Amino acid sequence: MLPKKNRADRKAIEKIFKEGKFLNSSNLTFKFLLNKNSLAPQISFIAPKGVAKLAVKRNLLRRHGYTALSRYINQFPLGIVGAFLYKKAQSDVLIIENEIKNILSKIN
Repeated sequence: MLPKKNRADRKAIEKIFKEGKFLNSSNLTFKFLLNKNSLAPQISFIAPKGVAKLAVKRNLLRRHGYTALSRYINQFPLGIVGAFLYKKAQSDVLIIENEIKNILSKIN
């Protein structure tokens, strides 16, 4: 799990959905804003009910996402605030890592 300072809060996510840009991949969508006030990147994972009906499965997807993201959090630009949204359930951490790498290459 990521430290609290690296996770976006509810207010930041609402702002991202209103004003942010987005990048797509096959299993994930990344919505983000570049904010120059905060130094550490703040990124969260969102698993909607359309992807997994049970809360247990949604929480598992979020945990897998945070595990994959923890290896690449330092490569995101400073001041980025974003959220990864699952399009479909993907429990393989390696596939999630590859999609995070692809999205990261599009940002930088």
